[in-house]
Order: sequence, then C-alpha cells, then structure tokens
Amino acid sequence: MEKEQFFKHKFIPVTTIVLAIIVLWYIFAILLNAPFQRDIDRRGNVTSGTLEFIDKTLSQPKPTLPAPHQVAQNVFENTFLRAPTSNRSLINNAWVTLFPTAVGFAFGTILGVLIAVGIVHLVALDRSLMPWVIASQTIPILAIAPTIIVVLGAIGIQGLIPKALISTYLSFFPVTVGMVKGLRSPEVMHLDLMRTYNASSAQTFWKLRVPASIPFLFTSMKVAIAASLVGTIIGELPTGAVDGIGIGNKLLAGSYYSQTIDLWAALVAGSILAALLVTIVGIAARLVDRSMGGRAA
Repeated sequence: MEKEQFFKHKFIPVTTIVLAIIVLWYIFAILLNAPFQRDIDRRGNVTSGTLEFIDKTLSQPKPTLPAPHQVAQNVFENTFLRAPTSNRSLINNAWVTLFPTAVGFAFGTILGVLIAVGIVHLVALDRSLMPWVIASQTIPILAIAPTIIVVLGAIGIQGLIPKALISTYLSFFPVTVGMVKGLRSPEVMHLDLMRTYNASSAQTFWKLRVPASIPFLFTSMKVAIAASLVGTIIGELPTGAVDGIGIGNKLLAGSYYSQTIDLWAALVAGSILAALLVTIVGIAARLVDRSMGGRAA
C-alpha cells in the first residue's frame, strides 16, 4: 500500500515533470541553436537534411543553449573522470562553495534566532527592529556583494569571511521571520494554562514557545540554507573566489569564455548541492521531531 502511494503521489508526478522539462529543453535548444547552425551551413555551402540539421544543433561545441545530454556528459566527466583536487572538478568546486555556505548558514541561523527571541519578548524591538529586518532584504544583493568584498579586501580580509558574510546576510532573514512566527504560535489558551501553573517567563519560553517553534524553525532553515548557497555563489562572482575555484567562479568563467556547457554544468552542480543541503536539513528536522515524540511522516 505504501509503495502504491509512493508511486502514485510522488514518483509518477515528479517523473512526469522531469520528462516534460527535458523535452522542452531539447525543443528550445534546437530553436535557439538553429540560427547559428544555419549561418555555419550557409558559409560552408552545406545542405543538411532535417534530422542531420537537428543533430548539428544539439552537438555544437559552444551552443547558445546546451542540450541536456551535453550538460549531463560534462557533469559526469568533471565529477567522476577528474581528480577531486583538480580545479576543473565539480566536486572540488562544490566543496570550496560549500564551506562558506555552511559557515554563513550557521551564523545566519544563530543571528536569526537571537533577533526573533528579542522581537517576541521586547515590544521596543518588535516596533523598531522588525521593520529594518524587512527593509534589509529590499536592497539587491548584487549591489551589496561587490561592495562588501571590495571594502573587506581593502583591509586585507579575503576568501572565506566575505563570502560567509554575504551568505549570513541572505540566510538570517527567513530564520528570523519563521522563528518569530513559531514563538508566537502557541494558542492563548496554552499561555493562560502556563500562567495558571504559575510558570515563569523562562519556563513558558523553554517548555511552550520553543517546542512550538521547532517546525517553523526547520521550515525556515530549508529556505535559509538555499539562500545561503546563493549568497556564497554571488560572493564568488567578483573577486571572492581567490583560489580561482568555486561554483560562482565556474559560472563567471563560463560566461566570459562563452563555455556555455561548463556554465550549465556548474548550474546543475549548484542545484544538486542545494538539494542535498535542503535534504540534510529535512533529515535533521525529522530526527528532532522524532526525539520530541512526533510521528515520522
């Protein structure tokens, strides 16, 4: 019964969407690569049949839009056929991006929780700090990232810290909002019951508000870890990748040298890394929920 539900509600819908994306990807690859291929054939006085022309559009060395099989081949080669320490290895590039992501996520989570606790317990912070927390996210990160890297670089701070700082900036906001919602989620009846038991503010916080906020916290952490990865990649785009490696650096190099296949392979690597990080947070959420007496989904 569980297997039938898995295939019906998860496997079949996900597979259908993936296949539809791949089909559309191939169609757009043919359409976008066709003008360049026509120009090549015209200059070489080459006449190609429909199938041969389509095959050429899907096998260009520097296509406008790489075909899925070209990206998959590049990902496979740069993941399994290269030494993990190679600068072209996606594993090495992902690791370089992962470390500041983890650091920024950790600091962003801690900062978000502390701000949320202050906002919930202090009316002055709720009225003064919360609007600034929201306003901070209206500033484009693409405008902030180069400024942070240049300013810190001018005082000799490079590498991990600037990227982690940008990552922290993007990740603290969802944690703050989610934690505020979670800490305020207990019903009035439950709060009144704690007062009836003559519980102190600290006891109410640890025994009622914190357990109630855990589901909200982990949900916001899933958003935060993805935002943290985005922040690190953006931090690598200007001069953040000092060693010349990192997913952001791969994206930048692919853009500069028109290596579109490498560029898309880096995008896929970043997507896979984000999915793994979100999955890890989800597993941690299940473990914590189970340890608190919750039922496994």
